[in-house]
Amino acid sequence: MEEVKLMKGNEAIAEASIREGVDAYFGYPITPQSEVIEYLMLEEPYKRTGMAVLQAESEIAAINMVYGAAACGKKAMTSSSSPGISLKQEGLSYIAGSELPCVVVNVVRGGPGLGTIQPSQADYFQTVKGGGHGDYRLIVLAPASVQEMSDFVEDGFNLAFKYRNPVMILSDGLIGQMMEKVKLKAQKPRLTENEIRERYGDWATLGNKSENRKIITSLELKPERQEKHNDKLQAKYREVEKNEVRYEKINCENADYLLVAYGSSARICQKTIQLGKEKGLNIGLIRPITLWPFPSKAIYEAADKVKGILAVELSAGQMVEDVRLAVNGKVKVEHFGRYGGMIHSPDEVLSALEQKIIGG
Repeated sequence: MEEVKLMKGNEAIAEASIREGVDAYFGYPITPQSEVIEYLMLEEPYKRTGMAVLQAESEIAAINMVYGAAACGKKAMTSSSSPGISLKQEGLSYIAGSELPCVVVNVVRGGPGLGTIQPSQADYFQTVKGGGHGDYRLIVLAPASVQEMSDFVEDGFNLAFKYRNPVMILSDGLIGQMMEKVKLKAQKPRLTENEIRERYGDWATLGNKSENRKIITSLELKPERQEKHNDKLQAKYREVEKNEVRYEKINCENADYLLVAYGSSARICQKTIQLGKEKGLNIGLIRPITLWPFPSKAIYEAADKVKGILAVELSAGQMVEDVRLAVNGKVKVEHFGRYGGMIHSPDEVLSALEQKIIGG
């Protein structure tokens, strides 16, 4: 049954994975997301649903365990934070190339390098532009609340299996560590082997010698066949772009100025809207929920109605490039961000809007 609890974002995503009927979680502890695996170990979900939870010997091992489980049609999941996600990139490229479903969570910390355990959004490029090698895409969901940390587990697996593609839930240390009330969904049973066979038997390796042999690989040495496979992948990505763009518009109807921000930055910007109103400024906000596919059309159309746009990020400026591409020169687009684990305040965002857009 559904249940309401006060939980950390990391705990909510872990509990949601159990309730989603996930078959296996493979992870490795790294702050600020260590509570995910800690919660799963304490909850002992194998007693509740039969879900396997394993601390792998490394992040590289964890993503390859996900690869193997996903190839069997299982719901497989992993999580990490920035340096750990970097180690998973090769495996993610293999999984995307093999067209397998899985969910990967990144609770981003400040960098580059080992950086700091404080929040950041500086993994945007890594996540939406590929990260690993080759022409592939991750479907990327960006939660802005503990509730969305929970909800996006189900959404992520639905998208992963619909398109046979890895999905990234791109959060940050602020959302992962904060505590909020969250409505947890009712428990789903894990799929049986027969149910997996019925749903995914055309591609999943089911270990039955009487069935047609299936080979799952991302390797193809003949370039003409590899090009054909890439054509198939690109056609799939166009379908994702057509069907799965998600965003939220706040106070945009009569706005003179527009903020574009995701995740924790979007929450901060909502207070900026209020502060601007007190000064007679009408400010709107577009919050991308899918970072890929990016809501380019919505931002392009909004640019017709505003005098300028400020992209707000916890980074030196990454998403702003996609905002500028979307706007295509219609209005001025500037960036404001802090980085290295520092978090901007609503007042700082408003000041940046006034200096870079209104008075710039």
